Amino acid sequence: MAETESRFQQSLQKYLLPVAKKIENQVHIQAVKEGMMSIVPIIIIGSFCLLSIALMNILPEGNSVAAFIGSHLDKFMLPFNFTMGIISLYSAFFIAESLARKYKMNSIEIGITAVICQFIVGAEVIDGGFGTANLDAQGLFVSIIVSLGIVEITRFLNSKSLVIRLPKDVPSIVAKSFNNLVPMVINIVVFTVISILSFEFAGKAFPQVIMSVLAPAIQSIDNIFAVMLILFLTQLLWFFGLHGAAITSSVWLPIATTYMATNANNIAAGGEAAHIFTMGFYYSILSVTGSGITLGLVFLMMRSKSDTLRPIGKVAFIPSLFGINEPVIFGTPIVLNPFLFIPFIFAPPIIGGISYLLFSAGFIGYPIVEPPGFLPPGVGAFIMTLDWKAVILPFVNIIVMGLIYFPFFKAMEKAQLLKEQNEKEEEEDDAFDF
Repeated sequence: MAETESRFQQSLQKYLLPVAKKIENQVHIQAVKEGMMSIVPIIIIGSFCLLSIALMNILPEGNSVAAFIGSHLDKFMLPFNFTMGIISLYSAFFIAESLARKYKMNSIEIGITAVICQFIVGAEVIDGGFGTANLDAQGLFVSIIVSLGIVEITRFLNSKSLVIRLPKDVPSIVAKSFNNLVPMVINIVVFTVISILSFEFAGKAFPQVIMSVLAPAIQSIDNIFAVMLILFLTQLLWFFGLHGAAITSSVWLPIATTYMATNANNIAAGGEAAHIFTMGFYYSILSVTGSGITLGLVFLMMRSKSDTLRPIGKVAFIPSLFGINEPVIFGTPIVLNPFLFIPFIFAPPIIGGISYLLFSAGFIGYPIVEPPGFLPPGVGAFIMTLDWKAVILPFVNIIVMGLIYFPFFKAMEKAQLLKEQNEKEEEEDDAFDF
């Protein structure tokens, strides 16, 4: 059995790790991930405005507080309109800035160019002004296309020296501005043409065209099978010492961000949340206390008889409460640990699948707010849903995972105690070695 497991692990290392490392080091994927992570604080601020609507709906009809909120709702939602309402503009800037920085280009100027082009393809001219309906969550995937495209076009023009270069005695800030002028003009022309063609041939804005094309792929991730697969791959990568969440989130984070923004827009419009798999759901439910939901394992280690495992458990306890479990993953270690292979890789997808079913069945409210990261168990879940039942689920997941870890931990502890006993006997023998 051990030999079969070893061969299986070797095969995974041979075929899986090269692919994972390429994804981890691919600059475009990393730029998208970093850009999406950069807009999370904006999403949090915008979604917190929805608490006013939630409070108004919770309070009984005729309540003075509810009436006050209702009569001033436009003021309560003002930050929402300029955060979540135009979230794709911020996404375009941060993704373009991140990729340009990786190429050592003028990242700020390129980021601003991305914002301009996102405006061009997303906004609609209405009576001398412009509408922002396509600049919210619907424009997030377009912001990826726009930002990556702008950086690559600018990079190509720079490589061909198709830029204005001023003499060296010109101030650097002026030189940089003119250096970016030609690429900015060309990028604006390119995306203006795209916007015009979109309206001429499809009769709608470019973001609407892209969303209609991507609709099947976008919807496919918000289901139990996709959630379980994501968790399985994440745990598998962690087991081999790679940051599983960082790698897999390169794929699911843009979609999860779109889901949360869509939920927020629905709530703001008086509708209901439509999606479960958001970033808050992932971190507050699926990987509460860290990937693998390891707080139960940490507690077992704290009470261990092993002089090696017990200190690690004590050191890892406080960070684990806030979702930081690298100390236990690399300190135990869980990485390449045959004793913890099964519970660490296979149990979280099952727990995640059950959690998803509880949400989809309506036992727990859908995510309506994006909670801040690194919150203790239950806190983020409540902020995310405003449902008291959501507070219970993370603790149930922690307890169940602890019970699953228990027999595997005891086997590991037994082997560790035997190892420590042998080392102690060797030290005693060395002490009498004359």
